[in-house]
Amino acid sequence: MQAVVLAAGKGERLWPLTENRPKPMVPVANQPILEHIVDALVSAGVTRVMLVVGSNRERVQRHFEDGSRWGIEISYVVQDRQLGTGHALAQAESVVGESFVALNGDRVIDASLVEDVWECHRESGDSAMGVTQVETPSAYGVVDLDGGTVTDIDEQPVPELVASEYINAGVYAFGPSVFAAIRRTDSYGELALTDALDEQLADHELRAVRYDGRWLDVSEPWDLVAANSALITDRRFDPPVERRKPRGSVPGDDQQAPVGGGTVCGEGVIVHPQAVVRNGVALGDNVTVGANAVIEQSILLPDSTVNPGAVVNDSIVGANATIGPNTTVEGGQTDVVLGDTVHQGVRFGALVGDNAEVGAGVTVAPGSIVGNSAVVDSATVVTGRVDDQAHVTRG
Repeated sequence: MQAVVLAAGKGERLWPLTENRPKPMVPVANQPILEHIVDALVSAGVTRVMLVVGSNRERVQRHFEDGSRWGIEISYVVQDRQLGTGHALAQAESVVGESFVALNGDRVIDASLVEDVWECHRESGDSAMGVTQVETPSAYGVVDLDGGTVTDIDEQPVPELVASEYINAGVYAFGPSVFAAIRRTDSYGELALTDALDEQLADHELRAVRYDGRWLDVSEPWDLVAANSALITDRRFDPPVERRKPRGSVPGDDQQAPVGGGTVCGEGVIVHPQAVVRNGVALGDNVTVGANAVIEQSILLPDSTVNPGAVVNDSIVGANATIGPNTTVEGGQTDVVLGDTVHQGVRFGALVGDNAEVGAGVTVAPGSIVGNSAVVDSATVVTGRVDDQAHVTRG
């Protein structure tokens, strides 16, 4: 079995994390999103993977190299301009040659979905698509079904008109003929893979494979926090092969720094006395948590520091970022503005970018996003968005 993973997206909604790394390399549970996907492919029996890469692709290639650590063959094709998922898949035509699985590089799924979609294609000879149910189908690509067949795909549904409970799970199995379908599909700017499939529905069968397992979409910052918690709780994020750094307890013999069982730790992590690290927390390599600090439901990227007395909830702290003493990054339900969209009632504290410095006694309001290398002076209040390299002062 061979697979094509579409991993070229910029991930603008995850700014500022995606300034320095491609979206698929943003870590959850101390492992890049894309690595969770590769692990699922290995478990499903895939032996050859083509990664379609784009922005900051060197970080992907350095991490995965030729795939030998996973016992598979990994190769790369480049989408220089991000012109949609259909255009991205078309870049792999010259290296595929026969039937294959295709999937998005920003959704964490179980191996069983890959296996079932592949088996459906092998048995029927038709294209196959995984479909799943979510609480808010109108937020995704809604799929209409007639028994086991897809009859319509609507990537931008009107919420009031949505009748189907199923959405596109982002895992497919195709024969080589899909590339001809992509070429025949009219596009005005970006070409979505689902546009090509929608065009084919009149005279080609598209099989639906129902799936009710793990399906973690990572599109907005709070999705990272939720996926991180789900993967840690599930404990199925451990890879199928012995190749990873140990995830042990925090080093040191001080027993007054409780670290919850729902925590993953990288190497060189230091948690000082009386600090509390509760469930749903990922501590990257060389993270330091100061005395009396409290961390819950958060991601701390490598080399970040949370100083004594600080509180960090429902948040992401970027690589080499610093949270000052007695600073509070509040969590909970809030409304967040990303671009032109207001996301209401999401659970999200803040995203603090790489190399940012947040001073002492700062209050960071829920829904705030602090850019890379920004500096926030002590005793200030942060709300909304702070640009890269900005300097926030009192008054």
